[in-house]
Amino acid sequence: MSDHEQLHRRLIDKMAAGGSLRTEPWKRAAGAVPRHEFLRGGFFRAVPGASPTAWAPVLEGDDGWLPGCYADESLVTQIAGTIRPTDIRGEIMREPTSSSTLPSLVLRMVEDLRVEPGMNVLEIGTGTGYSTAVLCARLGDDHVTSVEYDEEVAQRARAALGRLGAFPRLLTGDGLLGHDGGAPYDRIIATCAVRTVPAAWLEQTRPAGQILTTVGGWLGASELVRLSVHEDGTASGPLLGGQVSFMLARPQLPPPLGLLPDLGAGTERRAVVGADVLTDWTARFVTQFAVPRAQHVNLRQGRYDEDVLIDVETGSWAALREEDGRWIVRQDGPAAVWDVVEEHLGRWRAVGAPGVEKATVRVTADGQSIHW
Repeated sequence: MSDHEQLHRRLIDKMAAGGSLRTEPWKRAAGAVPRHEFLRGGFFRAVPGASPTAWAPVLEGDDGWLPGCYADESLVTQIAGTIRPTDIRGEIMREPTSSSTLPSLVLRMVEDLRVEPGMNVLEIGTGTGYSTAVLCARLGDDHVTSVEYDEEVAQRARAALGRLGAFPRLLTGDGLLGHDGGAPYDRIIATCAVRTVPAAWLEQTRPAGQILTTVGGWLGASELVRLSVHEDGTASGPLLGGQVSFMLARPQLPPPLGLLPDLGAGTERRAVVGADVLTDWTARFVTQFAVPRAQHVNLRQGRYDEDVLIDVETGSWAALREEDGRWIVRQDGPAAVWDVVEEHLGRWRAVGAPGVEKATVRVTADGQSIHW
């Protein structure tokens, strides 16, 4: 048995023991897809101790490359929208823009997709092509359509899939629009996060079909949701928990903050809820549903640190500071941002502040909402 086969078998056993790989058909599919084939261009490792985060390339042939390919972790494959590991000598301090998702999450998601042979699946976000290959191994190439936003990323995925003899329908474009030419689909699965579930996905999923996606936002908390599509074109379903994180779909990334508003304006009151609530993952997730266009910044204003939520589109903002053991909020703009946050968090706390696994998400043509 070769080195990569031993590492692959060890990874499969680890995922099965951990509960992310639960059924024999998906074990066989995962066993048929060697992950290193999708990482021949290398990956980036975070440099230990670097602040801000710096990234260093790990290339094919380096000591850590093959073990890294079969580690159960996400591996960054692109920085700043264009930079690949082979482009760098040394280190780079820019934001990751593409990655190979940790295999246990890929397999957990395809298990949670509840797919059966003969079903047609639309994947949003081809990435390296690893998850696409696993779907092909289970369903067959003719039943898999995958959309990738980045042309270069798509080309590399196509080459890797071809080396394994997998030839699904691969498209380049805005995955938020789905692919109407192959609709209706039995299942849609997204390997990027969305701020709001696109209407196109609902329209392209057959009634009783399902959509598995990560719902996230600009406050940085996200969760996996499985939606069932209804005859009336709406969808609803449970949050599955686990604090699942994906990069946001590029068209839904936050706009630049630009010139900050005059934070000395507005009206002040004592806050019922302090900004420290944003350190809690679930509370932050609930807050995103309350103010989905808000971005969070921390500023030093005179003697105090202030947590500021800003909605660039409307110009509404709220600034919170802790003063003598109590929280003070100052707000301005068309909408009272923190009033809305307190209302949503109040309703969540009124039912016992349950975990996200107790919540249901509902998506309609007017938007999405969370229910406890």
